[in-house]
Amino acid sequence: MIIIKRDMEVEYMRHAGKVVSNTLVALQEVVKPGMTTAELDRIAEDIILKQGAIPSFKGYHGFPASICASVNNEVVHGIPSKRVLEEGDIISIDCGAYLKGYHGDAARTVPVGRVTGEALELIKVTEQSFFEGVKKAVVGNRLTDISNAIQIYVEKFGFSVVRTFVGHGIGKDMHEEPNVPNYGAPGRGPKLVAGMVLAIEPMVNRGSQHVSIESNGWTAVTIDGSLSAHYENTVAILDNGPEILTI
Repeated sequence: MIIIKRDMEVEYMRHAGKVVSNTLVALQEVVKPGMTTAELDRIAEDIILKQGAIPSFKGYHGFPASICASVNNEVVHGIPSKRVLEEGDIISIDCGAYLKGYHGDAARTVPVGRVTGEALELIKVTEQSFFEGVKKAVVGNRLTDISNAIQIYVEKFGFSVVRTFVGHGIGKDMHEEPNVPNYGAPGRGPKLVAGMVLAIEPMVNRGSQHVSIESNGWTAVTIDGSLSAHYENTVAILDNGPEILTI
């Protein structure tokens, strides 16, 4: 069942979204070679807690950290650790916060120091594919109009959209219906109505779309070792157009 949010609920989600946005901005500013992903996690948790919120991810189905930190060929669900970031890496930081009974969820892929032009292109295409999808997140469209716009944009650059993982509805629960694929034909799925709130999150690989799960049971990696990027925001469908709650 898709849960339609009332105006007050969307307002609560704006507050949760602001916590996530503030946290991601701060993390992007401190990412540098020589720091560990565990350090990023500690910084993120401190920022979330200081804003009166709770990390959405920590303890979720047993996940041990407040952010997902996925480096280079890691697609999603990277577990923060003693891994040291190196010049030329890229890191996808996924962050969630729970405030006043509602969740916010967003992700950014960040260069570590100087990176290759190919890595920068992947990051930029992944980000822009999100905004291509959001253009279709309007009342009266179908869910897969969003999906199709993302896929078409990504594939123009010769990259592939990950299909194993998808976006989702969000609200009182971090994952609600409907699933939001980043691929597919347009004109399918539920009709978009005011009050839907979706976490739209393209995950894009330079190589094959296929992934495998590491032995920790969480971290997804590209099957061919290619770089992967992730960009996500929580988006409210409103009568006057989509509102991004995590920017």
